[in-house]
Amino acid sequence: MASHKSALKRIKQTRARTARNRAHRTRLRHQIRKLRSALEAKDKALAESLLRPTLALIDHSVSKGILHRNTAARYKSRLTLRFNAL
Repeated sequence: MASHKSALKRIKQTRARTARNRAHRTRLRHQIRKLRSALEAKDKALAESLLRPTLALIDHSVSKGILHRNTAARYKSRLTLRFNAL
């Protein structure tokens, strides 16, 4: 265990950051799952109401460093293609 004041602070900061990132990643994954299930059920009204917030959440995740920008682009592209196919 760290004994320096600065090292203890870093541990505290890392735990807080990890918890925040985990919560954001979980929220993102749940949102994507909801949209995918609506797309699989061919529920166009529900999918339409979920698409914009999901894409916005993906963009927000990139800005916060949760997702890589190429991964986000891939998610957005695939979800939009599936939505347009409805």
